[in-house]
Amino acid sequence: MFFIFSKILNIFILPLSWVFGLLLAAVLVKKQPLKKQLLIASIVVFYLFTNDFIADRVMTAWEIPAIPQSDIKGKYDVAIVLGGFTDYDDSYTRIQFYHGADRMFQALELYKKGMVRKLLIDGGSGSLVGENVEAPHVRNYLLSIGVPDTDIIIESRSVNTRQNALFAKPLLDSIAPHGKYILVTSGYHMRRSIGCFNKVGIATLPYTTDRQGGPVKFAFDYLFIPDLKAIENWEILFHEWFGYISYKLAGYL
Repeated sequence: MFFIFSKILNIFILPLSWVFGLLLAAVLVKKQPLKKQLLIASIVVFYLFTNDFIADRVMTAWEIPAIPQSDIKGKYDVAIVLGGFTDYDDSYTRIQFYHGADRMFQALELYKKGMVRKLLIDGGSGSLVGENVEAPHVRNYLLSIGVPDTDIIIESRSVNTRQNALFAKPLLDSIAPHGKYILVTSGYHMRRSIGCFNKVGIATLPYTTDRQGGPVKFAFDYLFIPDLKAIENWEILFHEWFGYISYKLAGYL
């Protein structure tokens, strides 16, 4: 129920939904002064949420900073890779990677360099209808590029970050009890992920990937020209903020 409720409520916390709501209200209201105010408000909201500079500064403040590989001391038992970065194309019978796939490829680099012994692919299906169970497809991909089956662990039941942690714990306890674990996920998702894993008693080294925030630039287009990439970052942020607060209230963090 919590999963379904969060998916539905997510629609109403997106900036584009607010812009659409203001425009719709402007069309429906009869009073001209109010109509004009609603139109102005929709333009202002759209401009603020498509400003790269503002979105980047807020995103950078929220993301957990990345660490260099030189900060990884000794060999870790498992790199826990949180899912949500693939789909499966039935037409071509192959996996498709999205921008979050940086999680997988950064963890794979750690594995290839001998910095971690095993990879745990932690992710089932994030859709309401339960399609595209992710971890088995990622496992097949890793096998196809030469990663031994003995070094791949999959958790394919979870539908959210709370369950990522909850279902990973017995697997880790059976394979490397009291081991050293690296948690690999996107920068914007790391704050909630660390909290969930700590809550179930899994201490990890956070390894931030897929960073969306960028350095400060003083280019005219970056400072003033609307960019849809900015509104995408705001949608990511609102989703994470809503998730973080919901998890906090539910006692998952």
